[in-house]
Amino acid sequence: MAESICRALRDGALQGEHAPALTIKDSIASPFGFHVFTHLLTQLSSNILAAKSQSRGLVLVALSRSPSFYLDLLNRKGFDVASSQKWIEILDCYTDPLGWKDALLASGNGGSLSNEASTGASLCRNVKDMDKLYSSIIELGKGIVGQGKVRFCVAIDSVNEILRHASISSVAGLLSNLRSNDRVSSIFWLSHSDLHEDRVTAVLEYMSSMVASIEPLNQSANGHRCNWESLPLLKCNYWKGKFHVRFKRRNGRVRVMSEEFHVEQSAINFRSISSEDEIVNRSLLPKMQFNLQLSEKEQIDRAKVVLPFEHQGTGKPIQIYDGRRSLTDGNSEAEPVSTGILQTNENSSKGEIIYLRDSDDERPDSDEDPDDDLDI
Repeated sequence: MAESICRALRDGALQGEHAPALTIKDSIASPFGFHVFTHLLTQLSSNILAAKSQSRGLVLVALSRSPSFYLDLLNRKGFDVASSQKWIEILDCYTDPLGWKDALLASGNGGSLSNEASTGASLCRNVKDMDKLYSSIIELGKGIVGQGKVRFCVAIDSVNEILRHASISSVAGLLSNLRSNDRVSSIFWLSHSDLHEDRVTAVLEYMSSMVASIEPLNQSANGHRCNWESLPLLKCNYWKGKFHVRFKRRNGRVRVMSEEFHVEQSAINFRSISSEDEIVNRSLLPKMQFNLQLSEKEQIDRAKVVLPFEHQGTGKPIQIYDGRRSLTDGNSEAEPVSTGILQTNENSSKGEIIYLRDSDDERPDSDEDPDDDLDI
């Protein structure tokens, strides 16, 4: 399932449509959203370098980590950091997001402040200005891919940091403008859902074509704290969890997929849910008062039920009652009328439809309501 997300980000946007957008959502119960973010970042970088992606460059908006952290991360993953400026640009919103250090240096009171511009990242000194932030991202992307119709992708490591200084409406406008830009191939961002109200998370999910939710492996069903006996199990399963992804199709359909993840030495691995885990999950479900499936005895009993108006074919001549006479009037009156309504299934090789009028004086093409005689 994580591979499906990587393929969607790699394939990019279709002509005339918005770029695919992914929201990675975690919480304090399972705080491994950044591991998923770095996993997708390295996978997308590998596809860009191998020319397998629609995008030819990557703009990384660094808000929760410094640019040097990402350069070291790419170096550990085996990427050539020296040539990174050919395919990646980092917008540094971490060093001085509000321009305070720049103001101290201008006043001469910040001589001891370190300058991180040596990493080659572009410095953003005002994350409150969404228009300037948007133009900086677009200009950095164009600087990588050049002019023309070549696209680039955008990665934002923390939307929560932007929401500290801007409203949700302005952040939603920024994401919408990035998605609708014809130079953006795909975009994904990380959000900690328990740091904001539910409506903020709902807006971010609405702006996304894919939503990846990270949940703990074991949750308390009634919401109470776990006892001391369950602590060893929780400690064992802390580095594991469930990875749920919701794909919103262009035709309006929604597809939900799930798998498990396991974090080992700052790396995250995904695997499908095994049959044993599915059995355990089913056993944890509350027991219902009814069963949606029939037992073998119930299926046999249902097959023996004689449905009304069903010809059983017992060997006797089958008579079709015309509805004008009552069966309680006697055998002579219950016999079919003389208009040729006796039908047998002997030596019948063709189907036949017999129409019986309500009365003998009814015209063939009568528009009268056949239910007028009903007491409704």
